[in-house]
Amino acid sequence: MKKKALFILILVLSTSLAQSQKRKKSVKTPASTLVEYNNLEWRNIGPFRGGRSVTSEGVVKEPSTFYMGTTGGGVWKTLDNGQHWKNVSDGFFKTGTVGAIAVSESDPNIVVVGMGEHAARGVMSSMGDGVYKSEDAGASWKHIGLDFSRHIANVEIHPTNPDLIYIAVQGAQYGPSNERGVYRSKDGGTTWEKVLYVSDTSGAASLSMDKNNPRILYAAMWDHERSPWQMKSGGEKSGLYKSTDGGDNWTLLEEGLPSVFGKAGISVSRANSNLVFANIEADGEAAGVYRSDDGGKTWKQVNKNRIAVARSWYYMEIFADPQDENVVYVLNAPTLKSIDGGKTFQPLPTPHGDNHHLWIHPENNQIMINSNDGGANVSTNGGSSWSTQQNQPTAQFYRVIADAQVPYHVYGGQQDNSAIGIKSRDQDSGIDWKDWYSVSGCESAFLAFDPQNPQWVYGGCYQGIIERWHRATQSSKEIKEYPELALGNTPDSFKYRFNWNAPILSAPSDPNTIYHAGNVVFKTQNGGTDWEVISPDLTRNNNEQQVAGGIPFTNEAAGGENYNTLMSLVASTHDPKVLWAGSDDGLLHITRDGGVTWTNVTPKGSKEGIFNSIEVSPHNPAKAYAVLMRYKFMDLTPYIYKTEDYGTHWELITEGIEGAHNFVRVVRADPKVSGLLYAGTETGFYISFNDGLLWEPFQNNLPVVPINDLYIQDNDLIAATAGRSFWILDDLSPLQQQPKKEELHIATPKATYRLSSGKTPENSAQGTNPRSGVYLDYYLPEVHDSIKVELSILQEGKVIRTYSSQKNTDFKSWPGGPSEDQILPNKKGYNRVHWDFRRAQLPSVDHVFVYGNYAGGRVAPGLYSAQLSYGAKSSMVEIQILPNPNLDYSSADFDEQQNLLVQIEDAIKGIHHAVSQMRRVQDQLNHYTKLLESNEALVSLYNQGISIEKQLREWEIELIQPNQKTFQDVINFNNKLNAELMYLKDYVDAEDPKVTSGAKERFLDLNTTWKQHEARLNALIENEFKSFESNYRNLNAPLLKFDLDKN
Repeated sequence: MKKKALFILILVLSTSLAQSQKRKKSVKTPASTLVEYNNLEWRNIGPFRGGRSVTSEGVVKEPSTFYMGTTGGGVWKTLDNGQHWKNVSDGFFKTGTVGAIAVSESDPNIVVVGMGEHAARGVMSSMGDGVYKSEDAGASWKHIGLDFSRHIANVEIHPTNPDLIYIAVQGAQYGPSNERGVYRSKDGGTTWEKVLYVSDTSGAASLSMDKNNPRILYAAMWDHERSPWQMKSGGEKSGLYKSTDGGDNWTLLEEGLPSVFGKAGISVSRANSNLVFANIEADGEAAGVYRSDDGGKTWKQVNKNRIAVARSWYYMEIFADPQDENVVYVLNAPTLKSIDGGKTFQPLPTPHGDNHHLWIHPENNQIMINSNDGGANVSTNGGSSWSTQQNQPTAQFYRVIADAQVPYHVYGGQQDNSAIGIKSRDQDSGIDWKDWYSVSGCESAFLAFDPQNPQWVYGGCYQGIIERWHRATQSSKEIKEYPELALGNTPDSFKYRFNWNAPILSAPSDPNTIYHAGNVVFKTQNGGTDWEVISPDLTRNNNEQQVAGGIPFTNEAAGGENYNTLMSLVASTHDPKVLWAGSDDGLLHITRDGGVTWTNVTPKGSKEGIFNSIEVSPHNPAKAYAVLMRYKFMDLTPYIYKTEDYGTHWELITEGIEGAHNFVRVVRADPKVSGLLYAGTETGFYISFNDGLLWEPFQNNLPVVPINDLYIQDNDLIAATAGRSFWILDDLSPLQQQPKKEELHIATPKATYRLSSGKTPENSAQGTNPRSGVYLDYYLPEVHDSIKVELSILQEGKVIRTYSSQKNTDFKSWPGGPSEDQILPNKKGYNRVHWDFRRAQLPSVDHVFVYGNYAGGRVAPGLYSAQLSYGAKSSMVEIQILPNPNLDYSSADFDEQQNLLVQIEDAIKGIHHAVSQMRRVQDQLNHYTKLLESNEALVSLYNQGISIEKQLREWEIELIQPNQKTFQDVINFNNKLNAELMYLKDYVDAEDPKVTSGAKERFLDLNTTWKQHEARLNALIENEFKSFESNYRNLNAPLLKFDLDKN
C-alpha cells in the first residue's frame, strides 16, 4: 500500500513538473507595447554636493580649464577654475565610472578617459567598459577599446605625439583576469598592445611617464583580489617596473625595496628625471615613502609615518612637484605635502578628507586640481584655498525614501558624506543648500520614519550603528542594540554582524515599530530603548567568511567587508505579520507570523550573491519580486525573481535587460497598476508593462549611472543614483495609462497641490524644480503639420485657457511686455505640457512697459477639465487641484480671493482695451487733421480734431506710463493706474488665499478711479466724437472708426 502511494506521489510530482516546464516553454516574449514618450523627462533635485572623484586633469595651454572624472557620474569640465562644471560625457559613455583622465599637452583637443575607478571599494564601486577618446575637447567621444579592462588606474599621453597613449589597467577586483597590465597604442587608440603583464591577479595600479624623456616609464604592479568578505592587497606579483624604450621592455626594480609588498604609487619628478618617488604598502615599518635618486636603480625609505600608508588599498597615490624637486605630495586621509624630498610631511587641507589624485600644472605649480571623496577642487595658490564642491551634482546614494509632507522630502545616505533630507521642490529658483539638512545615521544609511509625521528619523551607519534623530531639537541619540566598537575587529568576534548598508524600516501598519537587520532581525516599539530579536541567523553563517577584512599587510575593518549579513528587509503592506529578509550571501526568508517562525524561500538554483531588493506587490499579498546581484563573483547577469505564492515557487523575469556591463540593482512595483514594474540597473532604467515578461529601456534624459534604489511618492518616481544624486520623474500617469495606439488620448493627471516654484535656470548649481502647475500628457496616434493640436482648460464648462501647437504669428513683445504662451509639442506618441494654474494672459498695450506681469490669476483648488482637440477628434479628462495643506484657509477665503482677482483682471482688461482702441482713434484723427490743416475753410473742424487728440492723450497718460522703457524707469517715472492694478493682482494672487482689508480698500479706490476715467472717456465719445463726426458728415467726410466692445 505504501509503495502504491509513493508511486502516485511521484507520478503527480512528475506530471506537475512536466506541466510547469511546458508552460515555461510555451511562453513567448511579448511584443513591445511601449509607445513613444517625447518629453517625459527626469529632473535632478541634487544635492549639489560632490561625490567621489578619483581622477582629474588640467589643460596645460588653458590654465583655467580642467576635467573631473567621477565615480558613476561621468566626465565633467570647467572653464573657470571650478566655478562652474558641466557634464561632457552624457550621451556618449555606456558606463558612468571614471578611473583616469589625460589631456594631450601638445593638442588639448585630445582627451583620453579610462573607465572604472581604481580606488575600488567593496561597496559603492562600479566597473568600467574600457577607454573613451575625444578629439574636440570633450564635445564628443568615441569608445576606443579595452572593453573588459574593468578598472583603469592611469592614462599617459606622449607630450609631443598624441597618438602614443599608455593605459594602466588595474583590472577586475573580484577575480583573476588576463586583461591587466600596461597597454600601448601608437595610433591614437585604433589598436592596442599589452606591453607589461605580470599575472592574472597583478594589475597596473600606477603609471608615470618621464615627460623630459617620454620613452622612460615607471609602473607599479599590484597583486590583489577581492572576495565579498575580504580584500587581499599584496603578494609576490606586486612590483615596480621601468621601461626605457617606450614600453617595449621592462625591468623589475628591486634594490632597496621590500621583497614582498602590496599597493604602490609611483611618480617621476619632472624637475629632476633621476628622482623617483614611490609610496608602498608593506609589512610593518617597511611600508612608507621610498625615493630613488638614480632613476629607480636603487631605493631608500625616507618616511615610514603610518599616515602616508593607512588603508593602503584605497589610497597610496604620490605625486612629485613638476617644478620643485624637493616637493612631493601623498594622497591619503589627509593630503600630505613634503618640502624636503619626502623626509617629513605636513597635512595640506583640502575640502574633503579622503584624497585620491592631484594634477599640478607643469609650468606653474600653484595651479592644481585635487580629486577626493567629495568631488574635485581647483587651487590657483598651491593649495592655500580651493574651489567649492557645492556645485557638483555627483552624490552617490545607497537608498532612497520619502515622507508625505507637502512638498515631500527625499532622504538617503550619501557615500563619503552624511545622510540627508532634501526638499523635492522649493519656492525659489532651485533646490540648493538651504533645502537640505543632515539627519540620523551616516553615509551608508537606511532611513525610516513615520511618513505622515517624520519628527523622529531613524538612520544607520556602518558596523550596525543606528541613531534616532529628533527634527524639532536637531538632536541625535545612538540606539544600537549591542553597542560594541566593531571598527578594527574581525566579524567572528561580533555578537551581531551588520552590513555596511544595514536595513532599517518602519512598519507600514505602525510607524512606531522599527525594524533593524544585522544577521538577525531586531524590533523595537519604544524608540530603540529596548530591542527584541525576532529571528534566528538568516544568513549562511559561514565562519570562513567572517575573517579579517584585509590581508596580508593592511586590515580593513570599517564594515564594508562584513559578510553573512542581511541586506534587504521589507514588511508587507497587506499583513503586518509578514516580513521578507534577504542576505548578502544569497538567502531569502519570510515570516508570516511576525517573526515567530521563518521559512527559507531562496529560489532554487540561485547562487550566492546579494539580495539587494525585495518588493511586495501592492496588488497581491502573495506576490513579491527579489533582485539578486552577483557582481562580487564577477557575474554581471541580471537576476529578477518573481513569486506569486509567498516564495514557494520563483520565476526568473529578465527578458530585455541587456548589456555586457549591466545588471539589476532594484525593482519596484507601481502602486496603481498591477504588472507595471520599474527597474534600476548598473547603467540605467527599465520598465515592464507585463509583470516582467518583457523589460524595455526607458532612459529618456536620465544619464547613464547606476541606480541603487527607487521609491514612489505622490505618484512621482524617485531614483537614488550612484554618482548623479537624486532624480525625479514627475507624475507617472502617462505610464500608468497606456493608450490604444490608434486613439487620441489625454492622461488623467494626478491630483496636484496648488504649490508654486520658481523656474530653475539651465546649467545652474541648483536642483531642478518641477514646473508650477499640472503636468498634462497627451497621446497623438499620428501627426499632420496641417492639423492643429489644441488644449483647452475649462472651469465649469467655460474655457479659461487655451494652448495651441501653432505659433501665433501676430504675437509680439518688448521690454515690460507680455510673454509668449507655450506652444504645444505635436510629435507622434506622448507629449507633455504643463498648465500653470492660471487663466488666460491679460491683453497688453503695444510697446508699453509695465511693472508687473500679464499672467492671469491662479485658479482656486477644485475640479477643472482639460480638452484635447486634434482635427475632428477630441479627448477630455478631469483635473483635480488640491489646496496647500500647510496653509490655514477656508473655501470662503478662496472664493473671496478669486472674486477679487477676476474683478482686478476685468479692470486691467478694460483699461488696456480702451487705451488700445483710443490709440487707433488717435491714428485716425491724425490722418484726418493732416488733410484738414491746409484748408482754411475747415480750420474750426481741424481745431476740434486737435482738441480731441489732446484730450485722448491726457486721458491715456492717467492710465499708462509711456515713458517707462526699462526696469530702472519704474523709479524714474511714476506708475499709472494699469501698473497699480497689475501690482495689486500679484499682491492678491498669493499662496495664502486670505484677502487683506488693505487689498479690498485699494481695489475700491483704484476701481473708482478707473470708473471715473471710463466715464470721462464715455463723455468724450458721446459729445466730442459725435460732434466731430457730425461736422465731418456734413462735409461728406469719412467717419471715425473705433470699437469699444471688449468682447
